[in-house]
Amino acid sequence: MPDRRTYDVVVIGAGVFGAWTAYRLARGWGKVLLVDAYGAANSRASSGGESRIIRMGYGADEIYTRWSKRALELWREFDAQTGARIFDRTGVLWMARDAEKVASDTLATLAKVGVPHKRLSPAEIEKRFPQIACDDLDFAIYEPESGVLMARRAVQKVVEEFQKAGGTYQIAEVEAPTGSGLVDALATWSGETLRADNYVFACGPWLPWIFPELLDHRIFPTRQEVYFFGAPPGDKSYAAGNFPTWLDVGMEIYGMPDLENRGVKIASDRHGPPVDPKRVERVAGETLSLVRDYLSRRFPALRDAPVVESRVCQYENTSNGDFLIDRHPNFENVWLVGGGSGHGFKHGPALGEYVAKLVLEGGETEQRFSLATKQTVQNRAVY
Repeated sequence: MPDRRTYDVVVIGAGVFGAWTAYRLARGWGKVLLVDAYGAANSRASSGGESRIIRMGYGADEIYTRWSKRALELWREFDAQTGARIFDRTGVLWMARDAEKVASDTLATLAKVGVPHKRLSPAEIEKRFPQIACDDLDFAIYEPESGVLMARRAVQKVVEEFQKAGGTYQIAEVEAPTGSGLVDALATWSGETLRADNYVFACGPWLPWIFPELLDHRIFPTRQEVYFFGAPPGDKSYAAGNFPTWLDVGMEIYGMPDLENRGVKIASDRHGPPVDPKRVERVAGETLSLVRDYLSRRFPALRDAPVVESRVCQYENTSNGDFLIDRHPNFENVWLVGGGSGHGFKHGPALGEYVAKLVLEGGETEQRFSLATKQTVQNRAVY
């Protein structure tokens, strides 16, 4: 029999954006249902996998620095309350060259916002982190309070706490709404009917599947590969506490220390080929030579390190690299939330606060997050 229950809000998508939005809504703000087609932090999700960087540096993009700062406060508070061991304060090292304006802009923004940081010379980098070869670097920006979030564990814990706060969670695939105006109910492919006052679609790379006419040329899922390399036996110099999380924006590559004995993580941040998230084969190998070459030059002691794990995930990039947070133009009680663009995970708690307030109190979204700014030409804008 179809489900006739009524909710204040139904959130579709239990990734980091949807989970945190549902959690904020459920904490005293109403009756909330969270739905996901495959389950929280599943292997197809952009929020799946082991780990994500949380850092404050965003060049001159102050809005994201402030959101990251707020999100870190909320992640640490959540960690303390739940004992989930989600955040690891590894420090984050931004490798930079004088010609990279984004690095100098980052220094200015971090100072303006009040984020603890240090500018390190190559000699200071090598003294603190002798594992790193610095011959092509002019300086680095070190954020001592930043680090790594354990992604799968984090999302699943947020969903667990959402249920403890009174929310309802289920696995189901939801059909797209039809017509226009006020959406009365959504149907699932299994025949249930989900009724609510408001609906939030936070489906990551599946948003263009659900709303193809609106989003097919505004959100672009791409295939991204991640590798874990094994350090020499007995060598703890690449473990958290001895080795930082790092990013080399100029080379579009990043990585993090050996966490939970899984290996040293490294990945290219360049956009991979477009993919269908439902059908992509998630077997890595296409960027292995690129990351191994970088590994050999930047961390010479790992030149011959074996790959101990690999993973294929996806970004869901918007045309300008900003998030998509806006009301659907045809449905007055439907909100669209997505476009993590490879940098969104860290912002989950701050974004959840923001979206929950929009849904419950109304108002206009930040202009850069709106559909109006998402042009049909893909243009990388966020690093």
